[in-house]
Amino acid sequence: MTQTHKVLPPNSVIGIVGGGQLGRMSAIAAAKLGYRAHILTQGTQDPAVQVAHAVTIGAYDDTRALEAFACAVDVVTFEFENISANALDQLASYCPVRPSGRILRISQDRLAEKTFLTEAGVPVAPWHAVTDKDSLYAAAEKLGLPLILKTTRNGYDGKGQRRVYDISDLENAFTELAPHPLVAEAMVDFACELSVMVARGVDGTIRCFDAVQNRHWHGILDLTLAPAPVMDDIAATARTLAAKVARQLGLKGIMGVEMFLDRDGRIMVNEIAPRPHNSGHWTMNACPQDQFDMHIRAVAGLPLPDAIRHSDAVMKNLVGPEDMALWPEILATPAHIPHLYGKAEAREGRKMGHVNILFPIGGLPGEHGIQAALGPLATKTAAPYALADAMP
Repeated sequence: MTQTHKVLPPNSVIGIVGGGQLGRMSAIAAAKLGYRAHILTQGTQDPAVQVAHAVTIGAYDDTRALEAFACAVDVVTFEFENISANALDQLASYCPVRPSGRILRISQDRLAEKTFLTEAGVPVAPWHAVTDKDSLYAAAEKLGLPLILKTTRNGYDGKGQRRVYDISDLENAFTELAPHPLVAEAMVDFACELSVMVARGVDGTIRCFDAVQNRHWHGILDLTLAPAPVMDDIAATARTLAAKVARQLGLKGIMGVEMFLDRDGRIMVNEIAPRPHNSGHWTMNACPQDQFDMHIRAVAGLPLPDAIRHSDAVMKNLVGPEDMALWPEILATPAHIPHLYGKAEAREGRKMGHVNILFPIGGLPGEHGIQAALGPLATKTAAPYALADAMP
């Protein structure tokens, strides 16, 4: 096929904004494909710094640091959303930025995200913008109670949101959550959370990994099951929706699309994350090209292969000191494929790494089999997950 865009040659430099674990694993993927990774971050000991070819230390809105970084790389991507979209615009004046600052702006703001998805014809949970107390009560009347109030920015791992069950608690929740405006969402009759990793190349090629099921523990992703144990038509719909969102955004790179499946079999898109995503870590051992390989390929303008799965998988996050205390037992469990992120301190609620466990295609076990495979890590999952922990 005739190339209509520039493909980065080997030894080119891929700039990654952010020094966390996603940047670390992206840098490793870049090296496997013959590229060098240059990290822009604020911490000299960040996970991505430990594996990078070069590093620029500076704030994400530091004009001089951004200019020095941009002049040293051939293309720019990012590994988390809490950075300046204006900074990406500045970088784009020097070299391509993939995904774009426009996409980052949409993903950074829940109100912009909900508006985009609604206008794109993508199903979402009923929602209402909340700017003041009048619109707060209007949201309660429109959506009914209970509902969920969410900040528009900087919410993750269950932070920045409040469930409201009684009208008397509305104003307290509104006051506690800041800054305003907020987004109010109707509570979904929740069956499970699904997600799809979707990559789109510079030439418009779209590849979707299989839909997976995510299970949370106190607002933090705990387990991902690949493939999701749902009907084939539901899994196909999830992939179709992810591809639609990527196409409508004009994505260049990879993106996680999180979705709700309700008890009537309807899928609603909850959030987009235009970067590698925790729920895609299973691909690192269950696919010939994982989410990081696919992301680097898309960013570099390389062809995108089919997103093939050669194994079923369970991904288990390692969170905080409790999970890290089990590290010797994890290493001694033959079926566990461990990945550590190089973080020095195992703080409560901090993602320190993950473990992948593989099964033959079609061999993903049921609940008791999953717990048995988790071995020393099964302590959290001995009882069924509370729906309250799995809901948004």
